[in-house]
Amino acid sequence: MKGLILSGGAGTRLRPITHTSAKQLVPIANKPILFYGIEAMVEAGVVEIGIIISPETGEDIKAAVGDGSIFGATVTWILQDQPLGLAHCVKIAHDFLGDDEFVMYLGDNMLEQNLVGFISEFTSRRQAPELTSTNGGPTAQILLAEVDDPRSFGVAEVTDTGAVVRLVEKPDNPPSNLALVGAYLFDKTIHEAVASIKPSPRGELEITDAIQWLIDEGHEVAHDVLVGWWIDTGKKDPLLECNRLVLDTINPQLDGDIDEASDVEGRVRIEAGAKVVNSTVRGPAVIGANTVVTNSYIGPYSSVAADCEITDSELDHSVILSESAIRNVSRLTDSLIGSHVEVDRTKHVPAGLRLMLGDHSRLELEG
Repeated sequence: MKGLILSGGAGTRLRPITHTSAKQLVPIANKPILFYGIEAMVEAGVVEIGIIISPETGEDIKAAVGDGSIFGATVTWILQDQPLGLAHCVKIAHDFLGDDEFVMYLGDNMLEQNLVGFISEFTSRRQAPELTSTNGGPTAQILLAEVDDPRSFGVAEVTDTGAVVRLVEKPDNPPSNLALVGAYLFDKTIHEAVASIKPSPRGELEITDAIQWLIDEGHEVAHDVLVGWWIDTGKKDPLLECNRLVLDTINPQLDGDIDEASDVEGRVRIEAGAKVVNSTVRGPAVIGANTVVTNSYIGPYSSVAADCEITDSELDHSVILSESAIRNVSRLTDSLIGSHVEVDRTKHVPAGLRLMLGDHSRLELEG
């Protein structure tokens, strides 16, 4: 089985952060979002991975991932010149995929559940179709999540035996509360489906249309229901929530320098080369390599990347990207700060701040 990770797209919902970097490289607990998807595939035994990239951010993603060897994988890069839909990604990846079964994963989605069970269930259904179906086993399998308001999602209608019979995009009257999650399994039949559909009204080849074609042509489409959380990290608040959820799972590791005047509490990871001076770090939190925290408070659910400076400041529930400086800020909360950003206050005012700043910004707060 091969893997296909979709890492194109403009990331418009995360601007200005994504004006200068790929949304899939924004870190969660100081690790790029994309890396979690690659690691999930490798954990499931999928080590031949194609990654769809765009002309705008592809070189940055290639530089971060390399040849895949750091993950125990081999990576093939596939350029999508324009964002023409998920099914279009399958189309342009056909040469890489060949006739192999494959798992497709959206590079900006985060799942608590790994891919091991999802893939093994598909394999079992295809190897023993008499146990699950009457027509030779499923040609596709989708991952679904129970949601409170399915009207905002693509929704699946399933039978009592678990077969998917219809997909509906953002329906007024949903046939179920099962929304499509960004993970799919296909055999080679999907290529015929992609070649048979037409672009949607928004000009894209929709993967939901391709899956519906499989259903309409009599092919079985199976499903699994997600266990745990699922977050599309394409907006600031969901990204911060995802950071919180992942930080809740980290193990303490103190590899940096912590002076006697400092206090480190709870699940905290301080990476090698970091320094904590006369400060409090209350976990769960991560402090990146070579970052210096001085006379400051780093509160729960904060991730500070490498080579940052936090001085005379307080922050919590925030993500700070690399090489940024926060100085003299009494309280920074619920914020996503890009790389090479400087936030400084000339006069200390006790007020909460909620910011989203792009790379190479400088913000001075008067008061």
